[in-house]
Amino acid sequence: MLHLSSSSRYFYYNSIADMRKGAYSLSGLVRNQMQLDVLSGDVFIFMGRRCNKIKLLQWDSDGFALYEKRLERGSFERPKMNEDGHCNISAQQLQYILQGVVLKSIQHRKRFVLNG
Repeated sequence: MLHLSSSSRYFYYNSIADMRKGAYSLSGLVRNQMQLDVLSGDVFIFMGRRCNKIKLLQWDSDGFALYEKRLERGSFERPKMNEDGHCNISAQQLQYILQGVVLKSIQHRKRFVLNG
């Protein structure tokens, strides 16, 4: 079962994905284009050209789980890319994207962090 947790890693596919693709075609993009292991249990995020449809792909120990959401109105925000061309986002950022929150407008207050 696909669930958003802070223990998982989330990778955004930085090109436009064909939203007609299923789990096996998307797993090919992960292997060939992203050069990542699709069987790692990480969650891979894909968006179409209009950004009104999103797909999340995850290997769930015995098969692929594919989550799909299509907006009737509006669009999803594309996250910004890192220098290496990959985009790692947190579970919280993905939740914001799915809910339609603008990532640039989010301000986090300072909190204590144990350096160790």
